[in-house]
This record gives sequence, C-alpha cells and structure tokens, in this order.
Amino acid sequence: MPNFCAAPNCTRKSTQSDLAFFRFPRDPERCRIWVENCRRADLEAKTSDQLNKHYRLCAKHFDPAMVCKTSPYRTVLKDTAIPTIFDLTSHLKNPHTRHRKRIKELTEEDLRKIKERRLASSIEQLASKKDGAAEDSSNTNEDEPQLSTEEKEFRDYLRSLFEIVVMLGKQSIPLVACKVSEAKHLSSNLQALVDYRMNAGDEALKKRFQATAVNTEYLSATQQSQLLDVCENTVREEMLMEVRESRFFSLVTGDLVDFANDKHLPLFLRYVNQQNVLREEFLDFMSFDGDEAALVERLEAQLTDRWGLSMEECRGQAHKATGTSTTKMKAVAVLLMQKYPLALHMPCSHMALNIHLANSLPFPNVQVVMETLRRIRVFLRTPFVQEELDKAISSHYQKNEEKGNTLKLACGSEWTEQHSVFDVLLDMLPPLLLCMDSIHDNDDGRFAEALTADAYSIAETLSDFEIIVTIIILKNVLTFTRAFGRNLQGETLDVFFAANSLTAVLHSLNEVNDNIDVYHEFWYEEAVNMANVMEIPVKVPRLFIRKQRAADVGEIHAEVYFKEYVTVPVIHGVMQEVEDMFSETNLKALKCLSLVPAVMGQMKFNTTEENYADVYLNDLPSADTLPAELHCWRIKWKHRGKEVRLPTTIHETLQLPDVKFFPNVNSFLKVLSALPALKLEDNKSDTASDRLQAYLDSMSSKQWNKSLAMLNVNTHVKHDLDVMVDKYCRLYPEDDPEAEAEAESEEVAEEDAAIK
Repeated sequence: MPNFCAAPNCTRKSTQSDLAFFRFPRDPERCRIWVENCRRADLEAKTSDQLNKHYRLCAKHFDPAMVCKTSPYRTVLKDTAIPTIFDLTSHLKNPHTRHRKRIKELTEEDLRKIKERRLASSIEQLASKKDGAAEDSSNTNEDEPQLSTEEKEFRDYLRSLFEIVVMLGKQSIPLVACKVSEAKHLSSNLQALVDYRMNAGDEALKKRFQATAVNTEYLSATQQSQLLDVCENTVREEMLMEVRESRFFSLVTGDLVDFANDKHLPLFLRYVNQQNVLREEFLDFMSFDGDEAALVERLEAQLTDRWGLSMEECRGQAHKATGTSTTKMKAVAVLLMQKYPLALHMPCSHMALNIHLANSLPFPNVQVVMETLRRIRVFLRTPFVQEELDKAISSHYQKNEEKGNTLKLACGSEWTEQHSVFDVLLDMLPPLLLCMDSIHDNDDGRFAEALTADAYSIAETLSDFEIIVTIIILKNVLTFTRAFGRNLQGETLDVFFAANSLTAVLHSLNEVNDNIDVYHEFWYEEAVNMANVMEIPVKVPRLFIRKQRAADVGEIHAEVYFKEYVTVPVIHGVMQEVEDMFSETNLKALKCLSLVPAVMGQMKFNTTEENYADVYLNDLPSADTLPAELHCWRIKWKHRGKEVRLPTTIHETLQLPDVKFFPNVNSFLKVLSALPALKLEDNKSDTASDRLQAYLDSMSSKQWNKSLAMLNVNTHVKHDLDVMVDKYCRLYPEDDPEAEAEAESEEVAEEDAAIK
C-alpha cells in the first residue's frame, strides 16, 4: 500500500517519490500540534493512536534541519520536529474543486492560542539547546555505542587504508606496477604507499604492521578486493541516491572493455538532479557474456535488484557499440523496448550520428573501415607521427596549399570523431598512405619496431580497392544525414528543427535508392579515380573470385559487384537504421522541445505540444490540467516584458524560479532533458565517458582495475571515509578485533574439550 501525504493541497505519495514519509507522533501533545499546523479539521476528532497508524506527512513539510539521514536507506525526524511548511492557499484558485482534505478556517481565539504556544515552544527550545550544549561539552552522547580501545585502533587502521585506496583511484595509480619486462617481477603500489604512510608517522598502520616480516605482503588479495568493493559501492550509492530522488533516468552503455580477457560493458546513467542540472555518471561494468536475452536479464537485475531503481522509470537508452558487438546491442535495445516501451532507443549525444550509422552496419567491409579509423586515431597520438603526416600532406598537396593547410588543421581536431569524418578521410587517403609507407621504411630509425609494423598493417588496409570504394560510398550516402546529425547534437532549437526535418532526410535517401544505378555509376567512377591517384589496382576481392570459381559461376564485373555488395546494402542499412532510431514515438518526444521558451518564440508561440504529450502523460503530476497549463505557459512568454530574454535551453528553463508553478511543464522538461540524444549542456568539464577513456589510456590494459576505474571517473562525488569504515565492519565482521578474540577463545575452548 502506498503512503499518501495528509497535508492539504499535497498530492505526493510514496510510489511517485523517494521522499520520506513520517507517521503522526503517538505523544498526544505533539500529535495535537501536528494536526493544528496541518489545519485539517477532520483530523481533530481522531486519537493520537489512530493518527499514528493511518496518517503520514511527507518530508517536504518539515524544515530540512529537522530531517536526519542516518544511512543511505533510512531517514528519521528529530524528536522535536514539528511540520511548519504547508500550502494553504492554492485551492483558492479553483474554489469549485472538491477537496477531501478540507482546510480549517482559524478564528481570532485560535490565532491567539497558536501565538502563545509558539512563544512558549521557542523559549523551551532555547533552554533545551543551552542544556544540551552544556551536557555535550561534559559527557559523550549516551546513545552512541562505546568502542573499546582495540575497536578504535582497528577503525583508525581501516580509515588509513581507505584513504590510500581512494588516492590510488583519484591519481590513476594501478595496484601493481611492472618494474621490468618479466611478469614475475612486480611491485605493489598499495604496499609502497602503506610503507610511505608508516614512515610519515601513521600510528594506526604502524601498530598493525610493525611486527610484519620484511618482504611480506601487508594485505592479501582478498582483503584488497574487500577494500576496493567497499570504496566502489560507497561512491556508487551516493550517485544512486541522486538518481532515485530524480525518479526518471536514461541508460547509456559504452564500448566494451576487456578485464582479464573477459569483455565488460560500461554502464552510465543520465538524469536531472535536485538542482535541475543534467548529469551523466559512470556506475559500473557489467559482464558481456551470453546471448541478448541473458544480457537484458543481467541489465534488469543490475538496475533493479542491485541498484534499487525501477526500469519503469527508464525513459531512454543509447548504446555506443562498435564492431561485432553492434548487432548484439541493437537486439538488446529492441528487447528492452518490448518490455519497457518508454525506454526509447536513441543515438548517444557523445557520438556523431554518421559514425553511429556506420558502426551500426553489420557488413565486414564497413566494420574494417571503422576499425581502421579507430586504429588511425590511436596511431596519430604517437610522438612524431603527426609531424610525419604533416610532411606527407604538404608533399601531396604542394600545388594546393590551401587544401593542405585545411587538412592539417583538421588533423588537430579529433577528425576521426566528427560528422564529416568520411569526407576528411577521403581527402587524407593519399597523404595518409604516404605517411604509413614512410614510417614503415623508418629510414632515420626514429620509430619503434611495433609502430612500423602497425604502419604497414594500416597501409595494407588502405591500399585495398574494396576499402576505397566503401569509404566513398559511406561518404556520399551519409552526406544526406550529416546536417541532420549536426543539428541533433546542437542547441535545443537545432534539435527541434532536426526532428521536423527527418521527413526530408528520408525523402533524399529514398530518392537515391530509387535511382541507385545512376548514383552508383558516379560513385564508382570517383573510387576508380582515387585508386589511380594512389596507384592501387581496381579489382574484385580475391575471396569472392575464389568462391565464384568454386561454384563454377561466370566472372562478375567490378562495378556490378560493388553495386550489389557495397552500395545497395549500405543505402538500405542506413535507411533502416534512421527509421529505427527515429520512430514516431522518438520524434514526438523531440518535438516536445517546443516547451522551451526560445523554441516557442521562434515558432511565434503557435506550438501544439498537446499533440505529442501523450507519450509522457502518465509521468505528469496533473495530466488532466495539462492543456490549460500549456496555454498559461505560452501566454506567460508571449506577453513578457521587452527586457525579458527567452530561455534557450531546458537547463535555463528549469532554473527559472517560477517554473515550479507549472508542475506539468516542469516534469515534462525533466523527462526530456534526460533523453540520451540531447547534448550535455555543461561543457566545462569532460564527460564521464571521456574520463573513463582517459583512465584506460593512462596505463597498460594488464593494470586496469574495475573498482579503481570507478573511483577515478567519479572523483567529483563526495565520499565519507567513516561510512566506508562502518560498511566494512558490517560486511566483514570476521576482521574486527572483537570477532578475532571471540574466535580465538572458541578455538581454545574446543582444544580444552578435546583434551578432556
């Protein structure tokens, strides 16, 4: 049974909010004060026991100083807490509405009594504060459990260890550092930092380890794992508390990460916090084993059973999959939407739409191109490689210096992740091949042997005619979606117009499909010209020819082959992916961005959000009043003063002080803000996915640790070392000194019994 708030004009209930609800007190005097403050005349005749059993008030009616969070899962009131925050006027705006919780009208006598009681209460509270302060200065709180000397020392020791572990995570320091190439010679960074702290005078660690033999590990692998788990879970719980308070969220997954040869999927959650700021946080890694159904089941268990969230509140999903995992993640998205229709599958704002579309095509030649792009991005970060590429660009474009300079500028701006990546790649192909050949030759010996081997491998891939054709087909087909994708990652107004321009994009792609012979002829000619410039032979792939000979089929012309096996599949795949990612429901959601005042102004305040609002009607606090509220919202901004600027983003709109008077609009904007297709508006710092990638790039893959990655990515999340210590003592009581003493005494007793 849900708990309903007994306060007048308050419609909150426990199933719609993570707010705490508090029973009326059993003490008759305190209970009477609660009822008086509520101004509920119908509750005055009830006894304190009846009120305690059947009625609740939510935390919104208490001063925040009166509410204490004793743990992430438990919220209590102070003993002297009195509800003082009530809405006693909003019902007057609609006097014809029936009110079950009728508000009592106060007489002059009632007002006089209330003033007298409040004055007496203030004097009592002031006196009790003075008494309490004097008592605290002389005595410790009797309610707090008294710790023995051994327990205090043990907790100090744990606190020092947690400080070290948190520092390891923050500074990207691996647990184990390789001193030399042989794997058997390893040193523990954790051991070294414990030694350092003991030498610096940490008494808690000294007492624990001063008698330890030289070269002995202070902590076993199990103990290290326990410390890391507690740290990780404590930080995660802080973020999950925010997600639960915000109610709605979207799920975002990253590219696969290998830990000890097992593939893991990074999980991110996007939500709007209590300060109305959009957040996207990294929460955990999840095993990628099993088929699509097993993966969906594991995802649900992770979010619901382990994290205490409800998948019914998930409003979006985005999966940044690459390579062979793309098809699997698309199937996962479909299965999730079948179970939870409002978990809309959308492209992720971190990835250019054209790159997402290319990654989603399950054709080997396209996947080779995308994998080569990722390899080139990593390769160009190596010292001296960019310098070599600049020389190759200058050499190839010596007759067109302007284009050469443009390409050099593009090289320094992460061009492999931009919307125009295939246009830049095509212009870059000849100098890129020259650069790879030069590095492979390594005439001056500047490059390592492993790097020259990589250069040769990339050059072999780029000098394949099938790859050149694939790049040109991708470049030309994705030209039609480039502007659409750029707008989708732009400002709120751009996203709104992108949602309304999808029909034109699909029309252009259909026109190409209907005239595929004409388009392919031009594109194939472009590929042949590029191959001639790069001195690459024009031919059908060797494997295809071998299969044809085995099947005793006649030879096929190269132009016909690439039309059937590259051009047609690519155009069909892109069209299907665009239609899947931007279904009618997805477009309805994006068109609701007209709620943002700047978009309204651009549309001359002639917007019709009501036509698209049915997607989220169940998420609104008062869906039946939505049309009237939207009308008032438009009028407010249409007749604003000339000096009032229209907010241009959801974030700006949510920060307005009077948006709370439009509860449906407020809820609507919070749900829309969490959609994964919309860009994060706080560009001052790196995103969680960027920080995760930075951690992975900072050390060898053998040194990666899931818990330390979690701590490193979330250094901005507050953490309480005392909470970590409490949690460790609760989870692993066998490590507690009292538990150890009890175990020793039990062993002695058993030995005595055996002797007797």
